[in-house]
This record gives sequence, structure tokens and C-alpha cells, in this order.
Amino acid sequence: MALAEEQKLLIENVLKESLRNKFRNYCPEPASMPFHTRLLGKDRLALYSFVHSLNTNFGTTIFEPVALELTKTGFANAESQSISGREISSEAHRVIQNIMDNLSTAQHLPDKISEIEKLRGVCRQGIMQKVKLTKVDLKITGNDGEIYLFDIKTAKPNAGAFKEFKRTLLEWVAAALASNPEARIQTFIAIPYNPYHPKPYSRWTMRGMIDINHELKVAEEFWDFLGGEGAFDELLDIFEKTGIELRTEIDSYFAKFNKP
Repeated sequence: MALAEEQKLLIENVLKESLRNKFRNYCPEPASMPFHTRLLGKDRLALYSFVHSLNTNFGTTIFEPVALELTKTGFANAESQSISGREISSEAHRVIQNIMDNLSTAQHLPDKISEIEKLRGVCRQGIMQKVKLTKVDLKITGNDGEIYLFDIKTAKPNAGAFKEFKRTLLEWVAAALASNPEARIQTFIAIPYNPYHPKPYSRWTMRGMIDINHELKVAEEFWDFLGGEGAFDELLDIFEKTGIELRTEIDSYFAKFNKP
């Protein structure tokens, strides 16, 4: 399914506004690097610092709003920085810890479908405890009522971080089911692009903790899920087109750093 022209324009506007807003508010960290400056020039150092700064919030300022635009034609509802729920039962906490212990000691392999059903069975058992969980980067409700919760991560998460990611996904499930035990829910780690391209994404670092088939969407898997088949490639074209249109503004912005 190709993206509608209106969607493409909205995504272009998201990118332009995000970049222009960054230009308006960006202040390079004051650091004296005389050798680097003499060798490379102030403008190139400023560009490097800018890209590094942009990378730290690329997810919230670009990926999340773009993702929201993609969902508007194929899903009932979508929102960013949402919550999965406000409480988890004491029994669900126990089950989550048991799952994490078994995965950490390699006694079990990750099986998200089974894990969800285990949590469904205890989601209202025991003491209901108030929780303040990590916010959901992208919450989508399908036309059939199924709920999809995404945690959007950088392209190369540290291998050790997947234990924390896994717990977050399980807690989201438990909190959502506490509100509605009959809810059909899926939770995912989303990695927006494959830094190893054209080689396959290296998934071995998360094996044993993340259910690769039911908890992870990388690059095309993520964007095509949101916008339909081919959405990823169309997005790349939109990013390129927008970059070409803004080239003069970008060059002008960094040229000022060479002024005495």
C-alpha cells in the first residue's frame, strides 16, 4: 500500500519543522578543540556536534511523529508517550520476576505468547499495586481492537540492556491486562533502521531474552507494519527529498560558524 500524497506532505512538514526547531534552539557545547578546529574547520565541528545532539532525541522529535502519521490510514487510533496502565497485581509481579529469572539463567527460552497468557491468568490476583512505568513510545489500537505497544530504541542497543527492555515489555502487558483482562495485546521493541545493512540485523545479542518473532521489529518490519508494504522505502525517499529541499538552509546555518 503506497503512502497517500497527503501523508507524504505531512511527514515532510514534520521533518522540516523538527530540523528548523533544532536550528533555532541548538547551542553547541562550549569546548575548545584547537587542533580539531584548525584541521577541520569550525563549521564541520559544529555539524558533528549538531548530528550527535540530534541523535539523542531523534526518536521523540522525528521517529515518533512520523510513525503517528503512518498509522492514520490503517489503524483505529495511535498516540505517542502513552501509558500502558496504572497498576499491576502482586501476583503479576511475581510471574514477571519468575519469567526474568528463568530467562536470565537460560532455564527457559523467551515465548511471548505463553508469557502473556501467564500474566493474563494472574492480572487481577493478589494486591493491586500502583505503578509508574516507562512510557509507551507508540501505542496503536487496530481496527479489530488489538493493542500494540512499541518501545522505540536506538539502532544499536547494548546487549546488556535487553534484560531491562524485556522487563518493561512484560510490565506493560501486566498493567494493560489489569485494566482489561480480556485485552488482546502485543508489545515490541522497535529499531527504526538496520545499521548493518545490507547485511541482516545482528539479532544474536538479544537471543535468550527477547522473543525475536513476537517482540522485535527492525527497519522494514516496523515501518511497513505501520504504513503498509513499501512504507520504509517511501520514507527514505521522503527524507532524501526533504534534505535536498533544506540543503541551502542547512549550509547557511553551518557557514555562520566560520565567521570570525
